[in-house]
Amino acid sequence: MSGPLAAGDVIGTRYEVERYLDEGGMQFVYVAKDLLTGRIVALKTPKNKSAQKRFRRSAVVAAKVNHPNVAKTLDYVREGDRRFLIEELIEGKDLKAALLKDAKFLDPYLAAKVFHHLAKGVAAAHHAGVIHRDLKPTNIMVVGDYSLNELKVTDFGIAKMAEEELAEAVEGGDTSMTSSQTAVGALPYMAPEAIESPKDVSKASDIWSIGAMMYHLLSGQYPFGQGLKAVPQIIAAVLPRIPEFITNKAQFAPLGSEVMNLALSCLKKDPQQRPTADDLVLSCSELCYTSSPRHNGTINNILYSSYGFISSPLGNVFYHNDSVYGAPLKIGDRVMFSSYDGGGANRALPVVKLES
Repeated sequence: MSGPLAAGDVIGTRYEVERYLDEGGMQFVYVAKDLLTGRIVALKTPKNKSAQKRFRRSAVVAAKVNHPNVAKTLDYVREGDRRFLIEELIEGKDLKAALLKDAKFLDPYLAAKVFHHLAKGVAAAHHAGVIHRDLKPTNIMVVGDYSLNELKVTDFGIAKMAEEELAEAVEGGDTSMTSSQTAVGALPYMAPEAIESPKDVSKASDIWSIGAMMYHLLSGQYPFGQGLKAVPQIIAAVLPRIPEFITNKAQFAPLGSEVMNLALSCLKKDPQQRPTADDLVLSCSELCYTSSPRHNGTINNILYSSYGFISSPLGNVFYHNDSVYGAPLKIGDRVMFSSYDGGGANRALPVVKLES
Protein backbone atom coordinates (compact mmCIF):
# COMPACT_ATOMS: atom_id res chain seq x y z
CA MET A 1 0.00 0.00 0.00
CA SER A 2 0.99 3.61 -0.46
CA GLY A 3 -0.40 6.96 0.62
CA PRO A 4 -2.57 7.64 3.70
CA LEU A 5 -4.85 4.57 3.46
CA ALA A 6 -4.32 0.87 4.23
CA ALA A 7 -6.15 -2.28 3.14
CA GLY A 8 -9.22 -2.79 5.36
CA ASP A 9 -9.80 0.92 6.06
CA VAL A 10 -13.50 1.77 5.74
CA ILE A 11 -14.44 5.21 4.42
CA GLY A 12 -17.83 6.71 5.22
CA THR A 13 -18.93 3.41 6.83
CA ARG A 14 -19.44 2.15 3.26
CA TYR A 15 -16.24 1.86 1.20
CA GLU A 16 -13.64 -0.71 2.27
CA VAL A 17 -10.16 -0.20 0.83
CA GLU A 18 -8.83 -3.33 -0.84
CA ARG A 19 -5.56 -2.18 -2.35
CA TYR A 20 -3.52 0.77 -3.56
CA LEU A 21 -3.89 1.29 -7.30
CA ASP A 22 -2.01 4.38 -8.48
CA GLU A 23 -1.35 8.05 -7.88
CA GLY A 24 -1.15 11.25 -9.91
CA GLY A 25 0.14 14.72 -9.25
CA MET A 26 -2.85 15.62 -7.11
CA GLN A 27 -4.29 12.38 -5.67
CA PHE A 28 -3.92 8.80 -4.48
CA VAL A 29 -6.15 6.14 -6.05
CA TYR A 30 -7.32 2.92 -4.38
CA VAL A 31 -9.51 -0.04 -5.28
CA ALA A 32 -12.36 -0.28 -2.76
CA LYS A 33 -15.52 -2.31 -2.24
CA ASP A 34 -18.90 -0.66 -1.77
CA LEU A 35 -20.18 -2.60 1.27
CA LEU A 36 -23.76 -1.57 0.49
CA THR A 37 -23.96 -2.78 -3.11
CA GLY A 38 -20.92 -5.07 -3.41
CA ARG A 39 -19.62 -3.00 -6.30
CA ILE A 40 -15.85 -2.57 -6.75
CA VAL A 41 -15.01 1.12 -7.17
CA ALA A 42 -12.11 3.54 -7.46
CA LEU A 43 -11.58 5.64 -4.34
CA LYS A 44 -9.55 8.82 -4.72
CA THR A 45 -8.20 11.14 -2.06
CA PRO A 46 -6.19 14.37 -2.46
CA LYS A 47 -2.50 14.41 -1.68
CA ASN A 48 -2.32 17.71 0.17
CA LYS A 49 -4.40 20.39 1.88
CA SER A 50 -4.27 22.67 -1.15
CA ALA A 51 -5.89 19.99 -3.30
CA GLN A 52 -8.29 19.05 -0.53
CA LYS A 53 -9.86 22.51 -0.43
CA ARG A 54 -11.32 22.08 -3.92
CA PHE A 55 -12.13 18.38 -3.84
CA ARG A 56 -15.83 18.70 -3.01
CA ARG A 57 -16.52 21.43 -5.55
CA SER A 58 -14.61 19.44 -8.13
CA ALA A 59 -16.56 16.27 -7.31
CA VAL A 60 -19.82 18.10 -7.88
CA VAL A 61 -18.55 19.38 -11.23
CA ALA A 62 -17.43 15.91 -12.36
CA ALA A 63 -20.76 14.34 -11.39
CA LYS A 64 -22.55 16.48 -13.98
CA VAL A 65 -21.09 14.45 -16.84
CA ASN A 66 -22.71 11.13 -17.75
CA HIS A 67 -21.40 9.43 -20.89
CA PRO A 68 -19.81 6.07 -21.83
CA ASN A 69 -16.56 7.87 -22.69
CA VAL A 70 -16.33 9.59 -19.30
CA ALA A 71 -15.48 7.92 -15.98
CA LYS A 72 -18.61 8.14 -13.84
CA THR A 73 -18.48 9.94 -10.49
CA LEU A 74 -20.52 7.89 -7.98
CA ASP A 75 -20.14 9.51 -4.56
CA TYR A 76 -18.30 12.02 -2.41
CA VAL A 77 -17.38 11.41 1.24
CA ARG A 78 -16.06 13.75 3.92
CA GLU A 79 -14.55 12.43 7.15
CA GLY A 80 -13.25 15.19 9.38
CA ASP A 81 -10.77 17.15 7.30
CA ARG A 82 -10.33 14.33 4.76
CA ARG A 83 -12.08 14.14 1.38
CA PHE A 84 -12.79 11.14 -0.84
CA LEU A 85 -14.14 10.82 -4.36
CA ILE A 86 -15.76 7.57 -5.50
CA GLU A 87 -15.67 6.73 -9.21
CA GLU A 88 -16.42 3.71 -11.36
CA LEU A 89 -13.38 1.43 -11.46
CA ILE A 90 -11.95 1.14 -14.95
CA GLU A 91 -10.11 -2.14 -15.43
CA GLY A 92 -7.46 -0.75 -17.72
CA LYS A 93 -4.50 1.61 -17.95
CA ASP A 94 -4.09 5.26 -18.69
CA LEU A 95 -3.54 6.06 -22.37
CA LYS A 96 0.16 6.71 -21.90
CA ALA A 97 0.75 3.32 -20.27
CA ALA A 98 -1.64 1.45 -22.57
CA LEU A 99 -0.71 2.88 -25.95
CA LEU A 100 2.57 4.79 -25.70
CA LYS A 101 4.70 2.65 -23.40
CA ASP A 102 5.60 0.09 -26.09
CA ALA A 103 4.76 2.00 -29.27
CA LYS A 104 6.31 5.31 -30.27
CA PHE A 105 3.22 6.20 -32.29
CA LEU A 106 -0.12 4.77 -33.44
CA ASP A 107 -1.21 4.02 -36.98
CA PRO A 108 -3.99 6.23 -38.45
CA TYR A 109 -6.65 3.52 -37.99
CA LEU A 110 -6.10 3.26 -34.25
CA ALA A 111 -5.46 6.99 -33.86
CA ALA A 112 -8.79 7.77 -35.56
CA LYS A 113 -10.59 5.46 -33.14
CA VAL A 114 -8.95 7.17 -30.15
CA PHE A 115 -9.79 10.59 -31.62
CA HIS A 116 -13.47 9.71 -32.09
CA HIS A 117 -14.02 8.36 -28.57
CA LEU A 118 -12.02 11.16 -26.97
CA ALA A 119 -14.03 13.78 -28.84
CA LYS A 120 -17.29 12.18 -27.73
CA GLY A 121 -16.26 12.21 -24.08
CA VAL A 122 -15.16 15.84 -24.18
CA ALA A 123 -18.29 16.85 -26.11
CA ALA A 124 -20.44 15.30 -23.37
CA ALA A 125 -18.56 17.31 -20.76
CA HIS A 126 -18.92 20.53 -22.72
CA HIS A 127 -22.67 19.95 -23.09
CA ALA A 128 -22.80 19.70 -19.29
CA GLY A 129 -20.93 23.00 -19.02
CA VAL A 130 -17.75 21.30 -17.76
CA ILE A 131 -14.27 22.22 -19.01
CA HIS A 132 -11.60 19.65 -18.22
CA ARG A 133 -8.55 22.01 -18.24
CA ASP A 134 -6.02 19.19 -17.86
CA LEU A 135 -6.49 16.81 -20.78
CA LYS A 136 -3.42 14.64 -21.26
CA PRO A 137 -2.72 10.92 -21.81
CA THR A 138 -2.55 10.10 -18.10
CA ASN A 139 -6.10 11.47 -17.61
CA ILE A 140 -7.57 9.12 -20.21
CA MET A 141 -8.23 5.48 -19.35
CA VAL A 142 -8.07 2.68 -21.92
CA VAL A 143 -9.46 -0.85 -21.60
CA GLY A 144 -8.10 -3.51 -23.95
CA ASP A 145 -4.74 -1.90 -24.69
CA TYR A 146 -4.24 -1.64 -28.49
CA SER A 147 -7.60 -3.30 -29.18
CA LEU A 148 -9.16 -0.27 -27.45
CA ASN A 149 -12.36 -1.86 -26.14
CA GLU A 150 -13.16 1.23 -24.10
CA LEU A 151 -11.84 4.76 -23.65
CA LYS A 152 -12.89 7.04 -20.81
CA VAL A 153 -11.85 10.57 -19.90
CA THR A 154 -11.24 10.90 -16.18
CA ASP A 155 -10.15 13.37 -13.50
CA PHE A 156 -12.46 16.22 -14.50
CA GLY A 157 -12.77 16.67 -10.75
CA ILE A 158 -9.17 17.76 -10.17
CA ALA A 159 -8.69 19.80 -13.33
CA LYS A 160 -8.90 23.19 -11.64
CA MET A 161 -6.36 22.15 -9.04
CA ALA A 162 -4.03 20.89 -11.72
CA GLU A 163 -4.32 24.21 -13.55
CA GLU A 164 -3.22 26.09 -10.42
CA GLU A 165 -0.28 23.77 -9.81
CA LEU A 166 0.83 24.21 -13.41
CA ALA A 167 0.68 28.00 -13.14
CA GLU A 168 2.88 27.85 -10.04
CA ALA A 169 5.36 25.57 -11.81
CA VAL A 170 5.61 27.80 -14.88
CA GLU A 171 6.18 30.86 -12.70
CA GLY A 172 8.78 28.98 -10.67
CA GLY A 173 10.88 28.03 -13.70
CA ASP A 174 12.83 24.86 -14.40
CA THR A 175 13.08 23.69 -10.78
CA SER A 176 9.35 23.89 -10.15
CA MET A 177 8.59 22.43 -13.56
CA THR A 178 10.83 19.44 -12.93
CA SER A 179 9.38 18.78 -9.47
CA SER A 180 5.74 18.98 -10.58
CA GLN A 181 4.44 15.77 -12.09
CA THR A 182 1.26 17.57 -13.08
CA ALA A 183 3.14 20.34 -14.87
CA VAL A 184 5.52 18.03 -16.69
CA GLY A 185 2.67 15.88 -17.97
CA ALA A 186 0.27 18.68 -18.85
CA LEU A 187 2.46 21.30 -20.51
CA PRO A 188 2.93 19.65 -23.94
CA TYR A 189 -0.86 19.59 -24.32
CA MET A 190 -1.74 23.05 -22.94
CA ALA A 191 -3.29 25.79 -25.04
CA PRO A 192 -1.51 29.18 -25.36
CA GLU A 193 -4.25 30.96 -23.39
CA ALA A 194 -3.94 28.43 -20.55
CA ILE A 195 -0.32 29.53 -20.10
CA GLU A 196 -0.68 33.25 -20.80
CA SER A 197 -3.98 33.91 -19.01
CA PRO A 198 -5.43 30.89 -17.18
CA LYS A 199 -8.62 32.81 -16.37
CA ASP A 200 -9.39 32.78 -20.10
CA VAL A 201 -9.41 28.99 -20.32
CA SER A 202 -12.51 27.85 -22.20
CA LYS A 203 -13.93 24.83 -23.99
CA ALA A 204 -11.61 25.73 -26.87
CA SER A 205 -8.65 25.06 -24.58
CA ASP A 206 -9.76 21.43 -24.25
CA ILE A 207 -9.91 21.26 -28.04
CA TRP A 208 -6.28 22.39 -28.26
CA SER A 209 -5.32 19.61 -25.84
CA ILE A 210 -7.10 17.02 -27.96
CA GLY A 211 -5.25 18.25 -31.05
CA ALA A 212 -1.88 18.15 -29.29
CA MET A 213 -2.50 14.61 -28.05
CA MET A 214 -3.60 13.38 -31.46
CA TYR A 215 -0.55 14.91 -33.15
CA HIS A 216 1.62 13.12 -30.58
CA LEU A 217 -0.17 9.79 -31.01
CA LEU A 218 0.02 9.83 -34.80
CA SER A 219 3.56 11.20 -35.21
CA GLY A 220 5.38 10.11 -32.06
CA GLN A 221 6.43 13.73 -31.52
CA TYR A 222 5.18 16.47 -29.21
CA PRO A 223 3.84 19.25 -31.45
CA PHE A 224 5.71 22.01 -29.60
CA GLY A 225 8.27 20.13 -27.53
CA GLN A 226 8.48 19.31 -23.82
CA GLY A 227 9.35 21.09 -20.59
CA LEU A 228 9.72 24.80 -20.06
CA LYS A 229 11.34 25.21 -23.48
CA ALA A 230 7.97 24.38 -25.05
CA VAL A 231 6.30 27.48 -23.60
CA PRO A 232 7.38 30.01 -26.28
CA GLN A 233 6.63 27.47 -29.02
CA ILE A 234 3.12 26.90 -27.67
CA ILE A 235 2.47 30.62 -27.34
CA ALA A 236 3.70 31.26 -30.89
CA ALA A 237 1.45 28.42 -32.09
CA VAL A 238 3.24 27.92 -35.40
CA LEU A 239 1.73 24.69 -36.67
CA PRO A 240 4.19 21.77 -36.65
CA ARG A 241 5.04 19.93 -39.85
CA ILE A 242 3.54 16.59 -40.80
CA PRO A 243 6.20 13.84 -40.70
CA GLU A 244 6.68 12.18 -44.09
CA PHE A 245 6.06 8.62 -42.89
CA ILE A 246 2.41 9.46 -42.17
CA THR A 247 1.64 10.02 -45.84
CA ASN A 248 4.34 8.19 -47.83
CA LYS A 249 2.43 4.91 -48.17
CA ALA A 250 -0.88 4.50 -50.01
CA GLN A 251 -2.25 2.28 -47.22
CA PHE A 252 -2.05 5.13 -44.70
CA ALA A 253 -1.91 8.43 -46.61
CA PRO A 254 -5.66 9.21 -46.97
CA LEU A 255 -6.65 8.50 -43.36
CA GLY A 256 -3.33 9.75 -41.97
CA SER A 257 -3.82 13.09 -43.73
CA GLU A 258 -7.42 13.40 -42.54
CA VAL A 259 -6.58 12.65 -38.92
CA MET A 260 -3.50 14.89 -38.89
CA ASN A 261 -5.28 17.83 -40.56
CA LEU A 262 -8.11 17.50 -38.05
CA ALA A 263 -5.57 17.53 -35.21
CA LEU A 264 -3.85 20.61 -36.64
CA SER A 265 -7.20 22.41 -36.91
CA CYS A 266 -7.40 22.13 -33.12
CA LEU A 267 -4.01 23.86 -32.70
CA LYS A 268 -4.91 27.28 -34.09
CA LYS A 269 -3.81 30.10 -31.81
CA ASP A 270 -7.17 31.90 -31.96
CA PRO A 271 -9.62 29.84 -29.85
CA GLN A 272 -12.49 31.03 -32.03
CA GLN A 273 -10.93 29.36 -35.08
CA ARG A 274 -10.76 25.90 -33.49
CA PRO A 275 -13.52 23.36 -34.08
CA THR A 276 -15.93 22.60 -31.25
CA ALA A 277 -16.07 19.18 -29.64
CA ASP A 278 -19.31 18.54 -31.55
CA ASP A 279 -17.49 19.45 -34.78
CA LEU A 280 -14.80 16.90 -33.94
CA VAL A 281 -17.35 14.18 -33.19
CA LEU A 282 -19.02 14.79 -36.56
CA SER A 283 -15.71 14.85 -38.44
CA CYS A 284 -14.48 11.68 -36.71
CA SER A 285 -17.75 9.89 -37.49
CA GLU A 286 -16.94 10.40 -41.18
CA LEU A 287 -13.48 8.81 -40.90
CA CYS A 288 -13.13 5.27 -42.23
CA TYR A 289 -11.29 3.35 -39.52
CA THR A 290 -11.44 -0.27 -38.37
CA SER A 291 -12.29 -1.71 -34.96
CA SER A 292 -10.46 -5.00 -35.50
CA PRO A 293 -8.66 -6.41 -32.43
CA ARG A 294 -4.90 -5.98 -32.21
CA HIS A 295 -2.35 -8.71 -31.57
CA ASN A 296 1.32 -8.77 -30.64
CA GLY A 297 3.97 -10.78 -32.45
CA THR A 298 7.58 -10.95 -33.64
CA ILE A 299 9.01 -10.67 -37.14
CA ASN A 300 10.49 -14.11 -37.92
CA ASN A 301 11.23 -13.92 -41.64
CA ILE A 302 11.80 -11.26 -44.30
CA LEU A 303 11.92 -12.11 -48.01
CA TYR A 304 13.26 -9.91 -50.81
CA SER A 305 13.20 -6.93 -48.40
CA SER A 306 9.52 -6.45 -49.18
CA TYR A 307 7.43 -8.96 -47.20
CA GLY A 308 7.67 -11.53 -44.44
CA PHE A 309 5.96 -13.34 -41.57
CA ILE A 310 5.03 -12.56 -37.98
CA SER A 311 5.11 -15.18 -35.23
CA SER A 312 2.06 -14.74 -33.03
CA PRO A 313 -0.54 -16.68 -30.97
CA LEU A 314 -2.52 -16.80 -34.24
CA GLY A 315 0.31 -18.68 -35.95
CA ASN A 316 2.39 -17.28 -38.80
CA VAL A 317 0.85 -14.09 -40.19
CA PHE A 318 1.94 -12.66 -43.55
CA TYR A 319 2.76 -8.96 -43.90
CA HIS A 320 3.97 -6.65 -46.68
CA ASN A 321 6.17 -3.60 -46.18
CA ASP A 322 3.39 -1.44 -47.63
CA SER A 323 1.33 -2.38 -44.57
CA VAL A 324 4.01 -1.28 -42.09
CA TYR A 325 3.39 2.13 -40.52
CA GLY A 326 6.79 3.73 -39.93
CA ALA A 327 10.33 2.54 -40.69
CA PRO A 328 11.09 -0.88 -42.27
CA LEU A 329 11.18 -3.83 -39.89
CA LYS A 330 13.97 -6.28 -39.00
CA ILE A 331 13.88 -9.92 -37.93
CA GLY A 332 13.28 -10.04 -34.19
CA ASP A 333 11.28 -6.78 -34.08
CA ARG A 334 8.20 -6.89 -31.85
CA VAL A 335 5.09 -5.60 -33.58
CA MET A 336 1.40 -4.85 -33.03
CA PHE A 337 -1.02 -5.68 -35.84
CA SER A 338 -4.55 -6.58 -36.94
CA SER A 339 -5.06 -9.88 -38.75
CA TYR A 340 -7.39 -10.76 -41.62
CA ASP A 341 -8.17 -13.96 -43.55
CA GLY A 342 -5.72 -14.21 -46.44
CA GLY A 343 -6.85 -17.46 -48.05
CA GLY A 344 -3.82 -19.24 -46.60
CA ALA A 345 -1.73 -17.50 -44.01
CA ASN A 346 -3.58 -14.63 -42.36
CA ARG A 347 -2.50 -11.16 -43.50
CA ALA A 348 -1.54 -8.26 -41.25
CA LEU A 349 -2.68 -4.66 -41.69
CA PRO A 350 -1.55 -2.38 -40.18
CA VAL A 351 1.78 -3.41 -38.64
CA VAL A 352 3.42 -1.10 -36.09
CA LYS A 353 6.78 -1.68 -34.41
CA LEU A 354 6.84 -1.94 -30.63
CA GLU A 355 9.79 -0.71 -28.62
CA SER A 356 12.05 -3.45 -27.24
